[in-house]
Amino acid sequence: MVSVSARVHDTNPQLPVDGKTRRSRHRPTVYTAPTGRRLATLSLTALGVVFGDIGTSPLYAFRACFNTKYGLSPTVLTVYGVLSLIVWSLILVVSVKYLIFLMRLDNRGEGGIVALLALLRQKRRRGLVVALGLFGAALLYGDGVITPAISVLSAAEGFEIATSAFRPFVLPATLLILFMLFFFQKYGTARVGAVFGPIMLVWFATIATLGALEIVREPSVLRALNPWYGARFLLLHRAPGFLVLGAVVLAVTGAEALYADIGHFGRTPIRLVWFVFVLPALLLNYFGQGALVLRIPDAVQNRSTSWRRAPSCIRSS
Repeated sequence: MVSVSARVHDTNPQLPVDGKTRRSRHRPTVYTAPTGRRLATLSLTALGVVFGDIGTSPLYAFRACFNTKYGLSPTVLTVYGVLSLIVWSLILVVSVKYLIFLMRLDNRGEGGIVALLALLRQKRRRGLVVALGLFGAALLYGDGVITPAISVLSAAEGFEIATSAFRPFVLPATLLILFMLFFFQKYGTARVGAVFGPIMLVWFATIATLGALEIVREPSVLRALNPWYGARFLLLHRAPGFLVLGAVVLAVTGAEALYADIGHFGRTPIRLVWFVFVLPALLLNYFGQGALVLRIPDAVQNRSTSWRRAPSCIRSS
């Protein structure tokens, strides 16, 4: 007589046949792709929760690449090279690595390095793999510590461009915003996303528009789409070029959130928002910053080329 558990193992090869591991740990995850209004709601909510970090990276990433310690001048080839590195980092790291490949891996519907690290408990030979997983988790925590501060501080610095009278209030305003963000997180992802979704929608539309206006003035900047400019930049600058990669990676800050939050929103909304809205907006803004620096090289020394560009673009439109 065959037991019920044996029949389950026979019909479901994903379950262990030794009967020593609980079935709940191996139960398959059923994914239902949302459609219609539900897809739109999840996409807007994901926009407010998932893409906040990577969406504010244009405030500091491009400028950081021209930090004086690297000794780079904002020449045409240098701007093209930096832009090429940033653009292809967004494409290869975020689009290809996270959105296409890593999103196929999950721990019962949960994503992120921590969720995958939990899967290693089921493996016997896991020393090196666990060490790599812990290293990745450490990087995640480090990213989580510095990214909110950098993003909010860079945004608050924009008030100084409007008027220097705001300078004493930049740091207190940053601390207040961070406190409020962490305070309201306790109300759950749905409520936070409902509030910040429309805000981020306006934000991405704004930075895309500002970038597009600058590209119209200097359309030659689109040559940086050619990855050869990035490779040539690294070959010409050698050690400084390698160090610049530490600033380029700021452009993909928060990419882990796209993968970690699939348990909240699912794959389809996150992929849809990224490829249709967020990625085009980021590319337009980065190319816009590059176009501005090609026209006005001194602009790269400002605290934020994004904020410095906004007033002139708005007046000209």
